[in-house]
Amino acid sequence: MKPLIIIPTYNEVENIGNLIVEINNKLKSVDYSILVVDDSSLDSTAEVVLGLKEKFSNIYLLKRKGKLGLASAYIDGFKKGFELGFDTFIQMDADFSHNPKYLPLIIEKLKQNDVVIASRNIKGGKVLGWGFLRNFISKGGSIYSKIILGCKINDLTGGFNGWKKEILDRINLDSIISSGYCFQIEMKYKAYKLGAKIEEFPIVFENRTKGKSKMSKTIFFEALVNIIKLKFRS
Repeated sequence: MKPLIIIPTYNEVENIGNLIVEINNKLKSVDYSILVVDDSSLDSTAEVVLGLKEKFSNIYLLKRKGKLGLASAYIDGFKKGFELGFDTFIQMDADFSHNPKYLPLIIEKLKQNDVVIASRNIKGGKVLGWGFLRNFISKGGSIYSKIILGCKINDLTGGFNGWKKEILDRINLDSIISSGYCFQIEMKYKAYKLGAKIEEFPIVFENRTKGKSKMSKTIFFEALVNIIKLKFRS
């Protein structure tokens, strides 16, 4: 099992270099690679990654033409990983809200599961540094989705997840209808409906300290609509 850590970026120059170094520090004994999917960042995010490629042989960079969205970034990342021969994948944000210290545990748990969710919404999990509105959108979105979809997963909206290639093949990435926030919900829901073996474990999620969040009201309302679509399509 060789994991590929997929990190979508857009204007993350303040974070991406330090994150890659920290990931390498936490996974010194693991055979893995990192794929940064950059949506034509206006800063020097891609250049920082290219510079690190000279130091670390396990880094790939996929540059895309324009800001094309989170869902397509991950889908393109998964497909690139398939081409490169990877069979295990980890989704991870670039802003340090997903602490690299949890990566060894995700990798270990993927040996026995199809999907591993680093969860903020189970006992022992929590979020630090968010205001009321952001907490409401995140937790409310998970609760709303869980009720509407009849799904037992507690953190449907979280973006720190591990996947086996076999379940990604069964989900059929070309069938995904979501483009933003709802992508995480749709992927987990489809895995759940397919009977995938899923495990959640608690993490402490910390708000970014550098850079700008990509969350917006448009992304949130897209999720509300798409969840209804998912329910009827299922």
